[in-house]
Amino acid sequence: MDFTEKTISKDLIMKGKVLTVERHRVTLPNGKESLREVVKHPGAVAIIAIKDDKILLVEQYRKALEDTLIEIPAGKVEAGEDRRNTALRELEEETGYTSKEMELINEFYVSPGFCNEFISLFKAGDLIESNNLVADDDEFVEKHWLSFDEADQWIKEGKIIDAKTIIAIQSLMINIQNSRL
Repeated sequence: MDFTEKTISKDLIMKGKVLTVERHRVTLPNGKESLREVVKHPGAVAIIAIKDDKILLVEQYRKALEDTLIEIPAGKVEAGEDRRNTALRELEEETGYTSKEMELINEFYVSPGFCNEFISLFKAGDLIESNNLVADDDEFVEKHWLSFDEADQWIKEGKIIDAKTIIAIQSLMINIQNSRL
């Protein structure tokens, strides 16, 4: 069966600094029409940064939740920017570290029911403190260094509830378990 929804028209609802919201009128596979609200996002990277068998996490306020979250460093891809370079830039801006190793681990959509945000997950090893830290004016973070077991425990305790961070940590835990087999 062809599940494709054919777009009849698109209306711009809002164009913001980070995202665009559109309303799409579509024809469904059964021939009926429907409306879809779609959030367009430029894409992002996330970095699982490791040093001395500890994971570097950042705690920061997230306005949409009106609360702080503990996450792996992450950020938006700028137009035309290579995702590996974005990962290096975001790691440095959020943590003050850079890395000689930046390995692509996984890529995934965040919430494809309404948003096209696509995240590239990188693993950064061989971390080096940078002297070039230029944090964004609107970014305030606190760093946390956790062992793999502590990070896994924080997920179980509900201290870490961010999806990209859970995906990153659990991927890492699976790799560790597989290497022990």
